[in-house]
Amino acid sequence: MIRHDVTINGIDVRAEYKEDNIGEIFIPLLRKLTELRRRRGRRVLAMFAAPPGAGKSTLLSFLERLSKEESDIDGIQTIGMDGFHRRQEYLLSHTTVRDGKDIPMVDVKGSPETFDLERLTEMVKRISGGEKCGWPVYDRHLHNPVEDAIQVTGEIVLLEGNYLLLDMDGWRELSEMADYTILIRADEDMLKERLVARRIASGHPAEEAEGFVDFSDMYNARLCLEHSKSADLILSLDRDGNYTRLGK
Repeated sequence: MIRHDVTINGIDVRAEYKEDNIGEIFIPLLRKLTELRRRRGRRVLAMFAAPPGAGKSTLLSFLERLSKEESDIDGIQTIGMDGFHRRQEYLLSHTTVRDGKDIPMVDVKGSPETFDLERLTEMVKRISGGEKCGWPVYDRHLHNPVEDAIQVTGEIVLLEGNYLLLDMDGWRELSEMADYTILIRADEDMLKERLVARRIASGHPAEEAEGFVDFSDMYNARLCLEHSKSADLILSLDRDGNYTRLGK
């Protein structure tokens, strides 16, 4: 097992990855992206989609670390779509419909309609076109994005997010801008346990955390699991943190 400590959205995370997953899945993926970039002679954009709670942000941070440790792999830069959450004041003042009822957007924060899809699409176009530009990052302690928190300059860029492969109007066009796509699948019960633990770590009481996860996060998780398009690489994550390649 290889340990990886990282801060994700303002929260300290400790993860461990199995050496066989590193050697059989992660390193070959990075080599494939390296070969793709060298063959095309331009920036390569890979999109990495997974349901909430699947640890995608942490995994991408680990892949970035691996790319710097392997001499035959070009360095990658990882970014996320969470910086395109609409601001808290917007979510507090706008509503959406869930189960036939008009509810405050803040009650379902993290669902597709609470993201600024138009701005995300515009920025993905700039990234896929090779532009060097600022990129927002979401901070869970501030409950808001931090604009231009990082500068995107990498020649291999991995973009992660729940809905990057969502097969719904407005979203399905996003993946068409990717050179390569990755999708993670996972068990719903495991995702719920992880999501409750993450919300508690953000400072929410256990009962409130479980209620929010049941009402909002698991709705989003099922949306990702049931309505994502296929991908160039599909991985399954089990309770032990082991990844298995599915299909291709």
